[in-house]
Amino acid sequence: MILTEFDYARPAGLDEALALLAGTRGARVLAGGQSLLPDLRAGADDARLLVDIRQLAELRGTTRTPDGRLLRVGALTTLAGLAADPLVLAGAPELAAAARANGDPQVRNLGTVGGNLAAAGRPTDLPVAALAADAVVELAGPGGRTTLPAEEFAAAGAPAGQILTALLVPAAGPAAAFEKSADRATRYPVCATAVRITPDGPRIAVTGATPRPLRLRGVEDRLRGGPYDTDAVLTAFRAEPRELFVPGRGTSAEYLGHLAGVLTARALQRAARALA
Repeated sequence: MILTEFDYARPAGLDEALALLAGTRGARVLAGGQSLLPDLRAGADDARLLVDIRQLAELRGTTRTPDGRLLRVGALTTLAGLAADPLVLAGAPELAAAARANGDPQVRNLGTVGGNLAAAGRPTDLPVAALAADAVVELAGPGGRTTLPAEEFAAAGAPAGQILTALLVPAAGPAAAFEKSADRATRYPVCATAVRITPDGPRIAVTGATPRPLRLRGVEDRLRGGPYDTDAVLTAFRAEPRELFVPGRGTSAEYLGHLAGVLTARALQRAARALA
């Protein structure tokens, strides 16, 4: 199919972009375009105005917050840039690994952090890593800047008229990991899991096999204090309700629950080795 008719604007700053979104019904933000443009071609979206924010340099790059506790990743940072960023590799390796697992080089060179987090209806990789990291999404709207826990953002998305400006990630060192089993055709995860080992116990999140990216707090509680061997992790997953895992693409809920357990065990063991 060909693209439907729409208007195009390239604002010079964030305030102008927000004004365009507020003033036009059916306006959409254009960043990497990896999700939006295919949707427009397929007729799955009927945008009236594309607000191109790709030139807003303030939304690119990774820095540490003044107290050093958080990494601030700009929403226009590309997936390729995120995967290779020394700050992210050192402080949030599960996020770098999730970015590296996205699509192919062309997708990673064009796709953005904000677009990957906001790709509603698609089981992308960054949201699950953001949940395991206990990250926070920064949004800009007519009333100023606000934040939203990544877990809430994964459930509800961005409020209308707001732009995702950054991801704020606790910098916790190397005790984190990401694992993925990808669909060969789409490269979306059949199942992906991200973990981070903290003094309070492991944080574990899963996507692909579940309706949306989810923290598995029941599994976390069962594994608090270890061990993280495969048998222990699979036992913890078997205690989860089967309806948590959504069958599809020729897979059963039982299979997906087992796959999520195997991938989580691998990730936890890698994260634990990084602590040794």
